[in-house]
Amino acid sequence: MNSHHTEAGVTVLGLGRMGSALAAAFLAAGHPTTVWNRTPARADELAAAGAVRAETVAEAVTASDLVVVCVLDQPAVTALLDPVAGSLAGRTLVNLTSGSPEQARAMAAWAAGHSVAYLDGGIMTTPDGVGLPTSMFLYGGSPGALAAHHKTLSVLGDPVDLGDDAGLASLYDAGLLGLMWSVFGGWLHATALAGADGVAASAFTPVAVRWLTTVSGFMERYAGQIDAGHYPGDDATIDVQLAAIEHLLHAGRERGIDGRLPELHRELMAKAVAEGNGGDSYARLVDAFRGR
Repeated sequence: MNSHHTEAGVTVLGLGRMGSALAAAFLAAGHPTTVWNRTPARADELAAAGAVRAETVAEAVTASDLVVVCVLDQPAVTALLDPVAGSLAGRTLVNLTSGSPEQARAMAAWAAGHSVAYLDGGIMTTPDGVGLPTSMFLYGGSPGALAAHHKTLSVLGDPVDLGDDAGLASLYDAGLLGLMWSVFGGWLHATALAGADGVAASAFTPVAVRWLTTVSGFMERYAGQIDAGHYPGDDATIDVQLAAIEHLLHAGRERGIDGRLPELHRELMAKAVAEGNGGDSYARLVDAFRGR
């Protein structure tokens, strides 16, 4: 039981589904946890589990050296913390509220002006994944702040350090969500295609998941090409893939499957070929997204 007194204290502001999950994870790991929520009843369950319920934001902030805020949006963060900026001085503020990179950078400047160490975070999981070592939490901000609180923040999930730019957690978060939706879209399209011939989703998906491992290898190789601005087509060229996508489109048409997603891919490939880049690797299409 002594672990409850040896772990660092932490304050959690905001007890929606995610905020409550964060506080519960700290509590479960033996961290003295102070909680505050605009609607006090939200804290009942956590208080019953051992959390200290703060009556005011000021009381919550002064209870711990590490203050975690997870509320609806960035204006809500500002409204909560502006009045207690003096009390936050010398402490570390971890903002796990969703927002834009621009909002995060503005918040970092605000924190620096009030002598507050600031980390902006991106939570790459749902509330039920909080506390699992496989879940990623992205952080950017004050140099040394993540290292200083690494042990405590590891309770929530694996802390990924993106460096000193507080805007990068939000930027990665947005990009990774876009990647997720694109993967979901491709998988659902393929599942509908195979399903039209009677293949169950549960039969197709293990093969799809195995294929994603191969695809991730291509991504790692192509990353270097993108950074170098050089796209040798020594594995698979765009013109060969442009021919191959016709088979996908044909199979979809025959089965009445919505083809807008692969049609977009074909359009991007055809443009690259028309511009004389058909012999390059697929990574060349990054230019299409850059608006070039």
